[in-house]
Amino acid sequence: MAQAKSTTSKSKGFSAEEKAAAKARLAEMKAEERWNKNRAEGEKAALEAISAMEEPDRGMAKRIHEIITANAPELMPKTWYGMPAYADKNGKPVCFFQTSKKFGVRYCTFGFNDNAHLDEGRMWATAYALTGLTPAEEAQIIALVRKAVS
Repeated sequence: MAQAKSTTSKSKGFSAEEKAAAKARLAEMKAEERWNKNRAEGEKAALEAISAMEEPDRGMAKRIHEIITANAPELMPKTWYGMPAYADKNGKPVCFFQTSKKFGVRYCTFGFNDNAHLDEGRMWATAYALTGLTPAEEAQIIALVRKAVS
């Protein structure tokens, strides 16, 4: 009996997008000490990352930036893997926005890291898919961000 030929391709390592994210993260690690001392530098980097996005992602990222800076001013804007992120006083990202174009997916992601105070029981959401923002989603993001920093 002849063996069936596999139709799946083998991975050849990291994708170009993954390599670019890793390269961005290395540059961010070098800049983080400055960002942690100078909010303006981190915010500039976050806004540059947002400006580089295509619409409609750019509009969502810009609005999320406005929401976070207004409702959790203690979080420091910066970038994380080339995407806008908002860090605690120790420089660790609490939440982040990822454009849909970053890895060629159909939706943007707004997510939280483990230092966000979102724990609720034994299971809770830490990332949300976004295809648009209405006042309802904005209110949910405000509530989540406020809870995350409480």
